[in-house]
Amino acid sequence: MTDARSADGIAKRFVKPAIMGVVNCTPDSFHAGSRATTSEFAVERALKMVEEGADILDIGGESTRPGSDAVPLEVERVRVIPVIKALARQVKVQISIDTTKAAIAAEALDVGATIINDVTALRGDKAMAQAALKAERVILMHMLGDSPKTMQANPTYKDCFDEVSRFLQGRLQSFVAAGGRADRVVVDPGIGFGKTLDHNLTLIRRAGELSAIAPVLLGVSRKSMFGKILNDNGSEDRLAASLSVAAYACLNNVSILRVHDVLETRRVVETLRAVSEAG
Repeated sequence: MTDARSADGIAKRFVKPAIMGVVNCTPDSFHAGSRATTSEFAVERALKMVEEGADILDIGGESTRPGSDAVPLEVERVRVIPVIKALARQVKVQISIDTTKAAIAAEALDVGATIINDVTALRGDKAMAQAALKAERVILMHMLGDSPKTMQANPTYKDCFDEVSRFLQGRLQSFVAAGGRADRVVVDPGIGFGKTLDHNLTLIRRAGELSAIAPVLLGVSRKSMFGKILNDNGSEDRLAASLSVAAYACLNNVSILRVHDVLETRRVVETLRAVSEAG
C-alpha cells in the first residue's frame, strides 16, 4: 500500500480551505437546485448555508453559465442588494458579491459585502478596479474571451496552464498598479469558463501551483465537465464528483472552495482533517 503522494514522492499535506456557499439570486443558473427567485428565498438559503458551515456567502444576480446573456444593471441590483443588506444584519461570515458591474459592486460593499468576485478579473467594467480598492478581498478569475456568451466557442490554448497562470499574474499586477494591495487578491483558474474537459482537468490537477501568485479559489461544483466524464443525467447527479474534487483540493493548497453543497463539502473537509491529524 502507498500513501497519497505528489509527483516528487512527498506525501501531500492537508490544508483546510474556506467554504464559499453559492447563492444564485437568478431564475436561470445552470444548476436548478441553486436558483433563488425571491429575496426571501435567497436569504433563507444563505442562512441555512451558514448553519451548515459556510465561511463565505457568494451572492450573484446574473448567470454566467456558457452562452448566457448579461442582465440590465437595475435587474441585477434588485436581485442582490436587498439580499446582501438583510444578510449583513444577520450573519458574521463574509459576504461576497459576484458581479461584473462596478456600480453593483460598490453598492454591495456599502451595504455589507466585503469581497468582490469578478469573472472578468476587473477587465470588463473600467470602473471596477476603483470599486475593488474598497474590498477586503478581490477574486480575479480567468475567462477566455470577453463574456460567458462566447467563452465556450472553440476554446484553444497552446499551453492552458501557462496561459491561465500568466493571465492571473497580469491581472494581479494591474490591480496593484491601480492602487490595490496584492495581499487582498485571490485567484481562480475559471473551471468551465472557456475550457475543454482536458483544460479543466489540467487546471484542477495543478491548481495548487497557482498559489505562487495568490491564494486559490476553485469552483467546480456540479459543473458540466463531470457530465462528460460520467455521462450523467445533469447537475443533480454531480454531487459525488464535486466532492471528489473538493477532497483533492484539500491536499493541493486550495484556499477556498466555491460550492452549492455546503454541508456535504464541510463533512469531506472535516473528515480529511481528522485523518491528517491522526497519530
